[in-house]
Amino acid sequence: MYAVFKTGGKQYRASKGDRLKVERLKVAEGDAVEFDEVLLVGEDDNVKVGSPVVSGSKVKAKVLAQAKAKKVEVVKFKRRTNYQRLQGHRQHYTEIEITGITGGPRKKKATAQETEA
Repeated sequence: MYAVFKTGGKQYRASKGDRLKVERLKVAEGDAVEFDEVLLVGEDDNVKVGSPVVSGSKVKAKVLAQAKAKKVEVVKFKRRTNYQRLQGHRQHYTEIEITGITGGPRKKKATAQETEA
């Protein structure tokens, strides 16, 4: 089973056991988190798409770490004018592990014709 959920203005596709780096959440390490904005839930060919969200669906996760990404250097340079600027930026992120997805599509019940075949 997989789900597409939204957090921090971005969308993430996740399955149980996946580790993701999402925008920083104000949660302590080791705590549990629930994401309610689930846009899509699917399993094999059975997919449930929300408009805009799938009602009753949740993605549960555990916070593994609060950290900073690698430094991105921003360089501004203009030749022959004695102008150059160097600036660095490190984005904060939260690393999470998906522990469960609820509210997925229901499996089809086998009809009498399918069981005979």
